[in-house]
Amino acid sequence: MSTTSSRDWEHAVVTGGAGFVGSHLCAALLDSGAAVTCVDDFSTGRPENVAPLLDRPGFTLVHADVAERLPIDRPPDLLLHFASPASPADYLRLPLHTMETGSLGTRNALELAHRSGARFVLASTSEVYGDPQQNPQDERYWGHVNPVGPRSVYDEAKRFGEALTTAHAEAEGTDTCIVRLFNTYGPRMRGHDGRAVPTFVRQALDGEPLTVTGDGRQTRSLCYVDDTVRGVLAAAGHGMRGPVNIGNPTEITMLDLARLVIELTGSRSEIRFVERPTDDPAVRCPDITLARDKLGWEPEVAAEEGLRRTIDWFRTAAGSDRLAVDGRPTDP
Repeated sequence: MSTTSSRDWEHAVVTGGAGFVGSHLCAALLDSGAAVTCVDDFSTGRPENVAPLLDRPGFTLVHADVAERLPIDRPPDLLLHFASPASPADYLRLPLHTMETGSLGTRNALELAHRSGARFVLASTSEVYGDPQQNPQDERYWGHVNPVGPRSVYDEAKRFGEALTTAHAEAEGTDTCIVRLFNTYGPRMRGHDGRAVPTFVRQALDGEPLTVTGDGRQTRSLCYVDDTVRGVLAAAGHGMRGPVNIGNPTEITMLDLARLVIELTGSRSEIRFVERPTDDPAVRCPDITLARDKLGWEPEVAAEEGLRRTIDWFRTAAGSDRLAVDGRPTDP
């Protein structure tokens, strides 16, 4: 099943556009004929993610912290707010920045969209469901979140962002949409960002033990980045308010994921079990009925194929992608 945006955008602003998902969105929008302004403070985004776009007509890169300002000269007709640390390694390192981006940054982005008459899309997350007591999770589920746990800086920043987006739409009439993304993976992830797929792939390619937390029976639902981008742009073009889940409803245990990565890389790595993080969700699976019915969207890339593409990218990028936890390149 394929989907396309039902609108032809002239100028899109992508906050967090040098990040993993944001950079793929920038490229897709340029391919569609839109001019794109990428805004990033490079606290977790990487210049190399958007380096291939710098010479493309219509692309502008703005270095700014969205929590402080959004210096955009040309009014957009689409604003995709994707700025935020998203991996555990990043939001645990940058707790206040994460919350400021989700609150002040979201407010600044909403106000720019409102002034410009732009369509506003908030990148929320499956983390708003916390450690869910309902599986799969649909958009009506309120979640099970620890508001003072180690993950709360990210979970609550996104939950606040959703509330603020909803309030802005109600109070100011801003044209808004909320998309809840589930475990997106693919090329341009950082090997040390703490998420399962890049961690396992890096470890397997380096011949290190794959570190599976707990007993490995906890599940995730992996959505390849190309599918996520299609879903986001479909929601942007449709005009729906959301929230809407964008993810792959096929669950996989972390132990099975580790075994699959070892198989696909041909690695001789072993599996090592380590302590499971506090508040780590036991299950994670989207109900995508709403996305299917309203957007005509569903994921197309199976986990094995998406992982092969991701592994191939990591192999190609191996010389430059040995990254530290804070996103800066390590010494060779």
